[in-house]
Amino acid sequence: MIQQKKYAAIDIGSNAVRLLISTITEQPDKEPIFKKTSLVRVPIRLGSDVFMNKMISEENKIRMVDTMQAFQLLMKSHKIEKYQACATSAMREANNGQEIADLIKKETGVKIDIIDGNHEASIIAATDLHALIQSDKTYLYVDVGGGSTEFTLYSSGQTVASKSFKLGTVRLLKNIVEPDLWEEVESWIKEVTKPYHKIDLIGSGGNINNIFKSSGKAIGKPLSFLYLSSYYQLLNSFTYEERITELNLNADRADVIIPAAKIYLSAMKWTKARRIYVPKIGLADGIIKSLYHEKE
Repeated sequence: MIQQKKYAAIDIGSNAVRLLISTITEQPDKEPIFKKTSLVRVPIRLGSDVFMNKMISEENKIRMVDTMQAFQLLMKSHKIEKYQACATSAMREANNGQEIADLIKKETGVKIDIIDGNHEASIIAATDLHALIQSDKTYLYVDVGGGSTEFTLYSSGQTVASKSFKLGTVRLLKNIVEPDLWEEVESWIKEVTKPYHKIDLIGSGGNINNIFKSSGKAIGKPLSFLYLSSYYQLLNSFTYEERITELNLNADRADVIIPAAKIYLSAMKWTKARRIYVPKIGLADGIIKSLYHEKE
């Protein structure tokens, strides 16, 4: 007999807020099957407030409460057994971040955990990333968000090093990333990857997923450095409006996709990687896996 459970994950990022609902099918003597049942994304862009003013605005506070109320109702309709809501760099850095988390708990019943970059990286590592990582190879995993980028080096199936930097797409759009930070990231990547001869990248985040989808590549096949570089040049050749009309990008994607591509390309250049794999995983997927595997 099979058994099914429904879990939910809420990812409160600097660019968007997401609700992922997954159905987990358990079978006797077999690995469970995780299936994405529903994904709802709301582009609130908390980082625009926080990275400039250190506060979430009144308008976005109201939008957050409304969004969490909607997510709560969706979870109720789906008969969710377990959920976790995680907020990353924007709410972490907002002076009123905890205050808004408390308000959301009071108004909607949704409890929000504000997590640090290392915790974020460890949750993502709970995804199906291990299925992609071959034990005889070395990979730099790059997860680009609106407020931060998490880098994790894997070699021989083990985690060698991991670090989170405040190098995010929304910060870059707002021109609040110091040149020193780029140098710090470059130095860290070159230092940790120095002992390894050949490195591939693994990229995650909405922007690289969008670029991969545009490439028409089969799932599991990597993008080349040449392709990503050419696409980056193409993006830069269009205006913001043209990226929406000609490339069919969402309005909240058409601006952040350029700094995101720059981060991935820079990481490829610094590691001398010639290809980047793009599995469809992220923080929400990691939350679902962590919920499933935690002790009852």
